Amino acid sequence: MATTAVPVPHSGEQSWWQTIWSWVTTVDHKKIGIMYIITAIVFFISGGLEALIIRMQLARPENNLISPQLYNELFTMHGTTMVFLAVMPLNVGLGNYLVPLMIGANDMAYPRLNALSYWLFLFGGFFLTSSYALGGAPDAGWFAYAPLSANGGVLPKRNAMDFWVLGINLLGIASILGSINFIVTVLNLRAPGMKFNRMPLFVWLQLVTSFLVVFAFPSVTVATILLYFDRNFGTAFFLPEKGGDPMLWQHLFWFFGHPEVYIMILPPFGIVSEIYPVFSRKPIFGYAFIAYSGVAIAFLGFTVWSHHMFAVGMGPWANAAFSATSLLIAVPTGVKIFNWIATLWGGSLNFKTPLLFAIGFLFLFVIGGISGVMLALPPLDYQVTDSYFVVAHFHYVLFGGAIFALFAGFYYWWPKMFGHMLSERLGTWQFWLMFIGMNLTFMPMHYLGMIGMPRRVWTYERGLGFDFWNLVQTIGAFMIAASIAIFIWNVIVSWRSGEAANDDPWDGHTLEWGTTSPPPAHNFDRIPIIRSRRPVWDLKYGGRQEFTEPRDTKAAGSADEDDTPHSIHLPPPSFYPIIVAFGLTVAAYGLLYIHSGGVWGIVIGLSIASTGIAGLASEAARD
Repeated sequence: MATTAVPVPHSGEQSWWQTIWSWVTTVDHKKIGIMYIITAIVFFISGGLEALIIRMQLARPENNLISPQLYNELFTMHGTTMVFLAVMPLNVGLGNYLVPLMIGANDMAYPRLNALSYWLFLFGGFFLTSSYALGGAPDAGWFAYAPLSANGGVLPKRNAMDFWVLGINLLGIASILGSINFIVTVLNLRAPGMKFNRMPLFVWLQLVTSFLVVFAFPSVTVATILLYFDRNFGTAFFLPEKGGDPMLWQHLFWFFGHPEVYIMILPPFGIVSEIYPVFSRKPIFGYAFIAYSGVAIAFLGFTVWSHHMFAVGMGPWANAAFSATSLLIAVPTGVKIFNWIATLWGGSLNFKTPLLFAIGFLFLFVIGGISGVMLALPPLDYQVTDSYFVVAHFHYVLFGGAIFALFAGFYYWWPKMFGHMLSERLGTWQFWLMFIGMNLTFMPMHYLGMIGMPRRVWTYERGLGFDFWNLVQTIGAFMIAASIAIFIWNVIVSWRSGEAANDDPWDGHTLEWGTTSPPPAHNFDRIPIIRSRRPVWDLKYGGRQEFTEPRDTKAAGSADEDDTPHSIHLPPPSFYPIIVAFGLTVAAYGLLYIHSGGVWGIVIGLSIASTGIAGLASEAARD
């Protein structure tokens, strides 16, 4: 059933420099996906270390392990890192690698734009984290509520929040460019016969997520530009003492911020929707509902933003309207749960590590969903807003939901990506440590929130009933850290001496399992013809022939090119994407110091970026 990769001749082994250069200049969606994943895991570890320091500070009352200012910086950077630099790019990385394979394409629609989006993400992350060394990290929360963020932050005349404003815009450009690429790829490059109702659910939900990004990010872009002007040019969009309105910031931010939750969780929905059928040996239950409910969730996600603002005084009618839409969006989300349970029910379950994490996701996400329905009720929300109950809710959704599903995806697709299996024994240890640690860390937060522990506090007094459960939470956080260490060790073991994977180790049914592990540069030697939602199962069990006639697999840029016409054209490597991203980052540093000579940084950065854009245009013209 698998195709055979056609080797590209080359003269001798590559040197270490050539290997690095090949990755720096690559436009191959598979390499870009791997770079996204590796970079996001590094940022995930960084955000996790920030969380561990926060938990150590809160492990005992009246603690002075870190200063209040450093706590504010860690708190802000932890949230920003996990949202923008970890969960989102992990989803993008898996999507980059898998979407073209799943739809039978050779690459993304715009390979160079794909590379540019990665380098902007990397440099944007570096820009944000460099704030620690350049005067102090952002310190007004990942939500950057005005007027605190608009008038200089906790300490006057610091440019800490300018790092946040400009970094978010770099990352926003990367996200929008990548999402446009996903949309065009899925709409235009599907294999013959792959109608919308035959697309894998992971592709469906990546497509929906891409539309969410395109429509949600402009809101936070406008908000951050206005915030930058307030901070640097004397405007007063969000400063009440000058006639501005802080509520404008909240509306603009949460109009992005709540769809952002679905940007992070919809791709994990797609991951588990691919895993449950394979490990239960049954087709997914309610395919059409899962696909179209994703569309409904995306639409409704733009109607619920003000449930983050029930306590700001919008009035009973506004609260009632947003409460109703918040309860309504729980319907398509909740029915998915029953679809997944029905898929598993009565199946021949194969309890390998991917399924363990996928079932863990199901259990934990349900808890987060139930607490979300509770918070959709304004009277209850008013009581627990800004308490640890809310922290528990969104961590059960985003850690218990997104992160568990992402690890399910790593274990499921790792052999396809790297040609080696991850250890089942180490994977099982990781799952149970992470599952127990997750519940020890975040379950007590529900209780602490109910008895009045506020969030975003540096320390707390003795005798308030918070002491014991904060210690338990810190122990749980270290268990989570240990589980991540096991995963890193598992990766190292797999890389050095892991069991070689065949092309289809899980008996999968989607197109990526119909090519080699790892796939060749051109993905498929034969053009896939799609006749159902399970094309590889059709080949294995349906008596169908292999894919269509073999085609010429020589790609542009191969070492033995001649004048023979090529039926597959893969664009050559390009260093222009990294030049554009570097130039825009230099310009961002210029904007950061605009009142002290930064104008030259802006001019130089934009000049570099313009040179890179011109190079990209010339390469595209040659194609």
